Order: sequence, then structure tokens, then C-alpha cells
Amino acid sequence: MRFNLSARRRAPRAFALAAALALLSNNLLVAPAQTSGGKADARKMTEEQRVVHVLNRLAFGARPGDVERVRKMGVEAFIEQQLNPSKLDDAAAEARLRGFQTLGMSNSELLAKYPQPGQLLRRLERAGEVPPELAGLVRQRRQGPPPPAAGQMNAPEPNPEAERMVAEAMRPPAQGQPGAMQDEADPQRRAYRQAIVKYMRENGLENPQRIMFELNAARILRAVYSERQLQEVMVDFWTNHFNVFAQKGADRWFLTSYDRDVIRPNALGNFRDLLEATAKSPAMLFYLDNFQSVSPNAQGARRQLRRQQTDTDGAGSMRPGGRFGGRRMNRRQAQRQMERQRQQQQPQADGQMAAQQQPRPQQQRMRRGINENYARELMELHTLGVEGGYTQKDVQEVARAFTGWTIYAPRGRGLYDAGGEDDRAGTFFFNPRTHDPGEKTVLGVKIPAGGGVDDGRKVLDVLVAHPSTAKFIATKLVRKFVSDTPDPALVRRVADAFYKSKGDIKTTLRAVLMSPEFNSGEARRAKIKTPFELTASALRTLGAEVEVRPALVQWVARMGEPLYGYQAPTGYPDEASYWVNTGALLERLNFSLALVSNRIPGARVDLSRFVGEEATSSRAVDQKAIVERFLAVALQGDVSPRSREVLMKQLTAQADAPITTMPDDEEAREKNVREARRERRQAGVTVGNPEVARIAALVIGSPEFQRQ
Repeated sequence: MRFNLSARRRAPRAFALAAALALLSNNLLVAPAQTSGGKADARKMTEEQRVVHVLNRLAFGARPGDVERVRKMGVEAFIEQQLNPSKLDDAAAEARLRGFQTLGMSNSELLAKYPQPGQLLRRLERAGEVPPELAGLVRQRRQGPPPPAAGQMNAPEPNPEAERMVAEAMRPPAQGQPGAMQDEADPQRRAYRQAIVKYMRENGLENPQRIMFELNAARILRAVYSERQLQEVMVDFWTNHFNVFAQKGADRWFLTSYDRDVIRPNALGNFRDLLEATAKSPAMLFYLDNFQSVSPNAQGARRQLRRQQTDTDGAGSMRPGGRFGGRRMNRRQAQRQMERQRQQQQPQADGQMAAQQQPRPQQQRMRRGINENYARELMELHTLGVEGGYTQKDVQEVARAFTGWTIYAPRGRGLYDAGGEDDRAGTFFFNPRTHDPGEKTVLGVKIPAGGGVDDGRKVLDVLVAHPSTAKFIATKLVRKFVSDTPDPALVRRVADAFYKSKGDIKTTLRAVLMSPEFNSGEARRAKIKTPFELTASALRTLGAEVEVRPALVQWVARMGEPLYGYQAPTGYPDEASYWVNTGALLERLNFSLALVSNRIPGARVDLSRFVGEEATSSRAVDQKAIVERFLAVALQGDVSPRSREVLMKQLTAQADAPITTMPDDEEAREKNVREARRERRQAGVTVGNPEVARIAALVIGSPEFQRQ
């Protein structure tokens, strides 16, 4: 039986996946961590094993040379070094982020330069700034009667179809894609797209998708290259603990500052400071709806609610000028003021003005009054834990304490109008007019009336000082660094360290990392790497040269962990049962093979640095010797006899398998060769020995490497 070249190329890949999946299925799904002896280890680790252990837990794996460096300086010295990241020079890693302009931008700058499509269109219409060609298309797409005359401030909202087309127009499809073909068949659609793209280009606007791409890329680059590895591990830990879902409304604009200003600087600081920083973060306020929480009885609450519904947030008048050209905006400001005065003088017999003063239909769905979402998650997920001893009454009292903690112009209202220079948009502020000023009682502690913004701070003090918080945080840290089943005795000691240090994260971590349980044989390879951890560790182990592109970020998502993509407030689980299943393991093996074959754009691996010229040679290789070299690179040679036996057996079986042949027809053969070369160029594949790549992928996919 004969196959074409494409089928021949797929056969080794399918075999490699099947072989590696067999290894994983037999060992990773059910087996405990194993030593080179193949049995669960109840003894103390050797010094070599301990070095690898701390590099797997305090870092995202070992780079070439890391094991020798840590062995030379000593494990205790390495731990103390990582606990003090400010003393480590990280300029090399930061240099790789210089091209990411969004990482240094404020929320208001991001809202202005990377606008939400629907908000941009509505504001431009109300301000009379819609380009003529776009205005005509909007009128054609809008449902219902034609809009009022140009320049009218309160024109009807565009329909969902128009907003969808604006969103599509912000990311023009490549030639040959479905969107491009639709453009060819629909001249109006093409004109609509061109008009929006032209306007954005002329006004310096960009696609908001860039915000999340650069944030995700920075997470990966820091995990791979940063010398401050423990800080990056703790950033990952706290990002899950204080989870925010990127796809909820305005949160994609707020997550950059959330990572930069909230999580990262407090990851190894004090838990009380971190907790307040998250409570004030626009990302958290928006995600858990506290920015909408107002006391029904507070002075001015109803008025403030209407302002929130129209997204002014009490902004009032703002400075003249604008991000897109102060002079042009100022010339029209007087015209808009005259138009507003004219509208106010018009008779209201047709009910038009009365209708404009009412909240819009979709905004009427917003819940009035106090919102308890943040209060509940603050106690259940951030501090006390689900069994922390609080009641529904405590939830209500905490929610009252946090009324008035809100966001100034959460969707950037005003940035596209005459006052577009206001840098307060998308920032935290306390609004006393919507705060419940009465006395509260939380967990038996009375908070006197009239405390204002301090009511929320006092709640945080009560929660951090509660023994349940110490136990809850200690349990999660022990689960993260030691075992999926935290030892109660260790949890008590770590909780005691947290409690006595008043939430000092470094002190708490020392209690974990210096414990006998952390340094025991049972802890070694007791954890399963998450997709993000696997990606970073594979790139570090193979010494990959990384310039993150969308494909690499998408691989993390394909393996089950889209960054900032977990919808529930719990964040991604930190237990093997969530990550280990047949489908997920198959994607992990697909990733391993794609990585070592250089089929992931932006991640380049040079296998010749580990096996010499055999990586690129076309001749047969000594499989056993290549296997041992990669086992030494990825696992320091510490692999169970069972894994080594199964690996060699599968490779031998592959060597004995029937060899597929090329087509007999010379023209067809040449065509297949040309297609293969083109595919390799397009995928960025480095031409090399597929047997070497297959062995490297199987080692990266081995149970021992999947564990940490």
C-alpha cells in the first residue's frame, strides 16, 4: 500500500502522540510521584534531587546551567535570593518587553487608544464626529426610523448588527479568509470596513485585542526569562486567587494595570496590602460588579445610579482639548453647546426629549441598590474560605461597607468628547453620595457609623486578622508548593506564621519552603504542571529563543488554560484532577512535538546544542544514546525504569513498522516535495532529523517532565 508524502509526514507524528499518550495514560493519570527506583519515595531527597525540586517549584523549571548554578550557591541561598526579587537584576527580561507599548499605559490611555467598538461609534455619533461615509452606512444599517439631524447629542443607539460590523472592521481578515470573501460579495460591507479602518488610522486608534495579547505575551516572556522566578510563580498564584475574567465588559482594558499595579508589586509583600489593592482595582470592581453597588438610602444614590447608567460617573465638565486633536474639538464645542440649547428650547409635544431623559432599555436591566457579589467572594474566595464562619448577614454588612467604592467613567465616557484629556477615566474613586453611612457589624466587630471609605478598610482589617483567613491562605500555599492534599500539621504551622506576621507573604512562604514536608521525597513530582507551567518549563528546559506571537499564546489555551480566561471567580483549580484527562494530555503531546519541530511561530528550539550534528543529520541515529541525552537535559537522568522501558519499546516498534513509500509518478513525487518544503517554510520549521525531534517530544511528554 502506498501513501503520498503528506500521509507519510503525519504517520510519525501520530505514532509519537500515541506512544507518549501511552506513557502518560499509564503513569500520569493514576500513579504517584516516582523515583528512579519506580516506587513512591518516603525518604529525604538527595541534594541533587532537592536542587531540581526547588527549581521546579520556586521557578518554571531549570534552564541549561541552572542546576549547576543552584548546586554551587546552595538551595537555602537560592530560596533567600528568590524571596528578595528587588535585589536581582532583571534588566534582560524587561528588555524583551520594551516593544509592548500597552504595558505602561494607564486605564484611561488604553480606553482612548484602543476603544471598544460600540462605545466608540455611539460617542462619535453623539459628538457629531462620525466621518461622512461612515455616517451614511450607519443610517443604512440602523433599525427603526432615521436618526435625528447631524450633530444632535442624543441620537438613537446603533443596533447590534452595526456594532458587530464595527468590531469586525477593526480586525480586517487576511485574503482568502471568510470575512475577506464576504467583503468581495458585499461592496457596502467593504466600504463600511474601509471607513472605520480609515478613521481609526487617522486618529491613532488601534484594535483592543492588542491589549490582551501583549499582557499574555509578557506573562510568558517573564516566566521564561525573568531571574525573579519566585515572584513570577507568585504572580501566577495570586492572579488565580484573585481571579478576573478578561471577557467581562471593560475588564480587558483594566487587566494591564491589575497585573502591573496590583498583583505584581504585592506578590511577595503583605497580604493586607494586596487585599486592599485588589478591592480598589477597577478590574475587580467591574468583574464582581461592586462599581454598581449603591445604597438605596444614601444621599444622591438615585441620581448617581442614573449617572452610572449613562457612564458619566459624576464626571461633570472636563478640560477642553482631546486625545485626537484639541483644536478640531474646540471649534466644534461651541456648536455643540448651541445645539444643546436649541434642543432644550424645542417643544416636547412629540415626546422626544422626554424619551431621551429615560434610561436606555438595555441599561434598565442593571440591578438597583446594593450588589453582594464582591462581598461574598471577598470572604469565600479571597480571605475566610467557604467554611470560614461567616453568615449571610455578614455578607450583607460587608456589601454595605463597600458601597461607594466605584470606578470613574468605567467605559471611558468623555475621552472622545471635548474633554478627552481627563486621565481619571477607568480609575478607582470613593463616592460618599452612594455610600451607606450607617453602623455595620462584621463577624461580631462593630464598625461605627460615618466612617466613609474607611468602612471598607476596616472590613479588610477584620478579615485579615481572622484565624480562618490564615488557615485558608496557608492551605492554598501548601497545596501550591507541596501537595494536592495538604498535610493538616503543615497547614497549622504555616497558618501560624501568617497570623503572627500579620500576613507577611515572605514569612509565610519560608514556613512552607523550609518545612520537612516540602523537602521530603513525597513532595517531589507530586504536582502536575498546568498548561502555563508546562509551556514555560519546556521553553526554559530546551533553551528556546522566544518572541511571543499569537500562536504560542493560543497553545496555552488549547491545552486548557487560556490566560485570564477562567470565567468563575475561583480561578483555575490547583489540583491534578482538573488538568489530567485524555483530551488534555493529547494536546500536551501535540504541543511538545510542535515545539521541538519548530512549528510554533515565535519559539525557536535548537536541538543540536544537546545532541550535536545528529539533530540535523539525515542518517540513522543511535536511539538509546539520544534518549539518554534528552533525559539528562530534561530530567537530569532521573526517570523511572518503567518510563525508560516503555519509551525505548515504542521507539523500537516504530523502527520495525512498515515504511511508507513515495508515489511512483515522478511529477507527483516532485509536487509533494515542493508542497512539503512550502509547508515547512510557512510554519517556520527547521529542517532536521525527525527521529531526534520525536525523541525530544516524547521526553518532554514523559510523566516525569509533566510533574513538578
